[in-house]
Amino acid sequence: MKKRMNRRQFLQTSSLAIAGAAVAGGTGALLLDSTTAWAAKKATLDEHTTKTLIAMCRQLYPHKLIEDAEYGKAVEGFAKTASSDSAFAKLLQEGVAALDAAAKGKWVEATDEDRFKVLKGMESSPFFQAVRGPLVGPGGPYNLPSVWKKFGYEGSSWQLGGYLARGFDDIKWLPKE
Repeated sequence: MKKRMNRRQFLQTSSLAIAGAAVAGGTGALLLDSTTAWAAKKATLDEHTTKTLIAMCRQLYPHKLIEDAEYGKAVEGFAKTASSDSAFAKLLQEGVAALDAAAKGKWVEATDEDRFKVLKGMESSPFFQAVRGPLVGPGGPYNLPSVWKKFGYEGSSWQLGGYLARGFDDIKWLPKE
């Protein structure tokens, strides 16, 4: 027997459908893209630079578990620094232009092998070092709690009394004796 929808359920369902359609259409799709949503707020780095930097971060420290949005957090930090440091902004923009020039097109559209070759040729450049260094520091994806969970790290424990009383030996990937 088919159950009828009451007025309250109809209004709730239809308002969610209308809101979803409004967000998905037009610029809403850009704003829902977690890798570039923050870039829409700040125009220090253009979309191409942002996407290239995210791809570069992934190429430097590739992990299937880490999403582009999490690499994007590092690039968001670059954009924040670039907004107050014009020399840093210029370094990033010229670095991306150098990547594109070396790839003879858009570096981000090149094959993985070609991307690697281009990056290998630039690894001693200030641009390369400016991007590589912060990725393993506090502004990088490895310092995000969402990434910790993916790697099985529970996070800091000193404020909770340490690991000794919280299952320091409950690591599932260690072989059983």
